[in-house]
Amino acid sequence: METYSMDLRERVVQAYDEKKGSQAQIAALFNVSLSWVKKLLRFRRTRGTIAPKPHGGGRVALFAGARLEALRQDLSERPDATLEELLERSEVDGSIMAVHRALGRLGCRRKKSRCTPQSKTARMSSNSARRGEKRPLR
Repeated sequence: METYSMDLRERVVQAYDEKKGSQAQIAALFNVSLSWVKKLLRFRRTRGTIAPKPHGGGRVALFAGARLEALRQDLSERPDATLEELLERSEVDGSIMAVHRALGRLGCRRKKSRCTPQSKTARMSSNSARRGEKRPLR
């Protein structure tokens, strides 16, 4: 979910300060929820700012920037490489899932291909069954 822009935040607070309506009317005017308007005004009261909070963190991607481009180059040179081989060649201390997620960010799909030719299968029904004829009873 994206945060609302500073422009919208400023316009909502300005409309509230100019008493253009109740909080519910202002929320309807700007097509936002009433709870968001209340939260925005509470933030201004308690924190002194209406700016959104910074990102809370999260895990940093192991394959980003130059490493991601190196992975793309390695994949173009060896398109049949397994995830384990890509991880070993990248010399990154990570997991196979890190390689999988990086390939997803690159838009690469890893689809298994057959190593052996497909086996031949014979038809199991007789010609009369395919034509819809009844078999004689024995």
